[in-house]
Amino acid sequence: EVQLVESGGGLVQPGGSLRLSCAASGFSFGSSDMSWVRQAPGEDPDWISAIRSGGVVKFYDNSVKGRFAISRDNAKNTLFLQMNNLKPEDTAVYYCNVLVVPHAYWGQGTQVTASS
Repeated sequence: EVQLVESGGGLVQPGGSLRLSCAASGFSFGSSDMSWVRQAPGEDPDWISAIRSGGVVKFYDNSVKGRFAISRDNAKNTLFLQMNNLKPEDTAVYYCNVLVVPHAYWGQGTQVTASS
């Protein structure tokens, strides 16, 4: 079955950095577009970044553009999100996401907190 396992979250001060990972299995990772979404307490999930299967074409929401970088290692079935210059408003649970028709899948999420 499809499995997505996020890791790398934690508590950092504003301006700090974190690198999130998503270990994927149960589907053809190398031919699948992937994305990251986040959900702050009491709010709906927000799409923040996506990457095409080949790892070249990338998309970012304006809220993270210039600060976050999405990447992938298809040989290791792993998705990454490098997060720099973190702000308090980045605090959320971060999920990796894949569409395997007809369903979309999320992992269990990893908590990111940017606070002093």
